[in-house]
Amino acid sequence: MSVLKKHLIHIMRRLAIQAGERIMEIYNSGDFEIRRKKDASPITIADDIADTLISVGLRKHFPKIALVTEEQAISHVKANSTFLIVDPLDGTKEFINKTKEFTVNIALVDNGTPKLGVVYAPAINRLFYTLKTDVAVEELAPFKNNTIGRLIPLHVSKPNNNALIVISSKSHQNQATDKYISNYKIISSKNSGSSLKFCLLATGEADFYPRLGRTMEWDTAAGDAILRAAGGKVVTFESHAPLKYGKVGYENPFFIAFANGVKLIENN
Repeated sequence: MSVLKKHLIHIMRRLAIQAGERIMEIYNSGDFEIRRKKDASPITIADDIADTLISVGLRKHFPKIALVTEEQAISHVKANSTFLIVDPLDGTKEFINKTKEFTVNIALVDNGTPKLGVVYAPAINRLFYTLKTDVAVEELAPFKNNTIGRLIPLHVSKPNNNALIVISSKSHQNQATDKYISNYKIISSKNSGSSLKFCLLATGEADFYPRLGRTMEWDTAAGDAILRAAGGKVVTFESHAPLKYGKVGYENPFFIAFANGVKLIENN
């Protein structure tokens, strides 16, 4: 890994922790206005503050790398191949509903593929990131800006296709996803908010995550990088080709995230 990428992941980690601290101040105060974007999705001052903190930090340290963030619409109009991508508060609905399963997502996409990622869930004290493109870890709390704590290497499960554990969205489950899941032999199912679903695949706590609903690249890039580094895959629902990033508009097709060894059902 280049010196740049080593430096980058440490900056991404530190910014995620700092953004998480500010988000939790607002979360614990309980005093925040809920606004609506053009697509009717919710946004709060926590999204705004975290976005500004992360964007300023990334632009200061890496001014030559393009930056795409959910909250800056101007960054969505141009396609990119190599870029930083940020969701400053993934799971705003979880944040508003006090379910705690919201995250800060920061990722590096290189040539259309997520290579480095940080996912920080400040309300439940879980921090996941890539050390290298093929090494993912969970750092144990407490988290300090400039000191790395104990690291737990991550690797996906060894799935049993006769007894799979599926994870799905807490706030966006739909009938199409339920129908698709019914094609598999499921022993247990879980749901989770935000990009934690990718991280729970990376830790081996679940085997696969189908998403037959709308998502954006900033929702998935960081978790996708962590899952791939832990030995998992993310493919499109239609063709089972690897999910690619950097499209104008930054909207994902339907996808399936899974541990190596899950036998995917072919689409007819």
